[in-house]
Amino acid sequence: MDNLLLILFLTAAASFFSTLILYLRSSSPSSSRSRRRSFTSQSHSHGHGQLPLGTLGWPIVGESLEFISCALTDRPESFMDKRRCMYGKVFKSHIFGTPTIVSTDAEVSKFVLQSDAKAFVPFYPKSLTELMGKSSILLINGGLQRRIHGLIGSFFKSADLKAQITRDMEKYIHKSMENWMQDQPIYIQDESKNIAFQVLVKALINLDPGEQMEILKKQFQEFISGLMSLPVNIPGSQLYRSLQAKKKMARLIQEIIQSKRDGGMSNINVPKDVIDVLMMNNASDQPLTDDLIADNMIDMMIPGEDSVPVLMTLAVKYLSDYPAALQQLTDENIKLKELKAQLGEPLAWSDYLSLPFTQNVITETLRMGNIIIGVMRKAMRDIEIKGYLIPKGWCFFAYFRSVHLDESNYDWPYQFNPWRWQDNKDISNSSFTPFGGGQRLCPGLDLARLEASIFLHHLVTQFSGSTTLMCM
Repeated sequence: MDNLLLILFLTAAASFFSTLILYLRSSSPSSSRSRRRSFTSQSHSHGHGQLPLGTLGWPIVGESLEFISCALTDRPESFMDKRRCMYGKVFKSHIFGTPTIVSTDAEVSKFVLQSDAKAFVPFYPKSLTELMGKSSILLINGGLQRRIHGLIGSFFKSADLKAQITRDMEKYIHKSMENWMQDQPIYIQDESKNIAFQVLVKALINLDPGEQMEILKKQFQEFISGLMSLPVNIPGSQLYRSLQAKKKMARLIQEIIQSKRDGGMSNINVPKDVIDVLMMNNASDQPLTDDLIADNMIDMMIPGEDSVPVLMTLAVKYLSDYPAALQQLTDENIKLKELKAQLGEPLAWSDYLSLPFTQNVITETLRMGNIIIGVMRKAMRDIEIKGYLIPKGWCFFAYFRSVHLDESNYDWPYQFNPWRWQDNKDISNSSFTPFGGGQRLCPGLDLARLEASIFLHHLVTQFSGSTTLMCM
């Protein structure tokens, strides 16, 4: 799972400055000179491959300052595009406090994403790894990772869960819209965050809105704040507070696990949530502990706070900027609603996903919005790809945003054009990777599309009046 990568990108500045602070604290003049020699020597080729062209920048800071400054603009990919023009689609740099091979080449990135843990493992800033914990599906490798990923992925694809997601989305959307007032701005991202979080928590731990949900949401907000903190775990620090919040959430989830166990898991034929899935498939030769299950449930709540709401919000933004697309999407959804009314049938999850132009809008939003802008890995040995050497211990950054906005892959890439996906254009090629790829492909990609489809349907078929929709 790489849903965290959007947050990872936002933590780049914190990660860099924390690396710099810790470096300066631990350095002596002699060790500084030694490190500088080591730093500059890394720009040479080693083995029988060649390092990509590029520069490692300044000692210690590398090119992080320019990377961060570009990230704060409306064209964050300008850092990559400048170097791509100078050095090619694969180049070396020094960001995130480590020497890095950056790829804007779809084929090279695909190779790395499909590699196993003997070649590449996930790489995250220190504050993230400490918060996630060693048992997080985002960090574990090998058979355990494949097992958990496969179980969750199969459950997320099940018709029963999609039907549940559909009912919950409809219920929470209607409840949200009932509170929308005339002549008052509605903040779409806030509304979609509230809806998506409740839907995801129900799918993960079968918790309905109420007092426990509010407690969980409050602790989760404290927890997620630590993802952008310095890796300093002392009382009073943000990382310390976030870790304490995670412990409180873990206790709540472990109580739910215990209540399920006390209720008799043997009586459950169809799992209601991810906890059921993991408990029902808990092999004795490789048991999943309650701590592991609870920690991963917390980690998997992050898409409900971040990636899915961002997808919904950006879709509304792009549609509001392109009236022709909004009109066609509205007509398509109204036609479906009228047809189901004539048949006297409620909308099913398959109905929402059957609308071709709505799906094209979501696909184009994923391409332009780049909900997951990239994936980071660490090379476990020297790897050669297409003549490029990725040295052992170096970071590899597959930067999807530049691929999605490359004019050699898409005509007029900065123009929102959902029609480009009609005529059954292949959306599974290596130039379109909105949910990552390989063994860590986001298992919730179908659910993200379903939630966005339901949200857009009810927005365009029910929303009216003088209320202003605000996307941020």
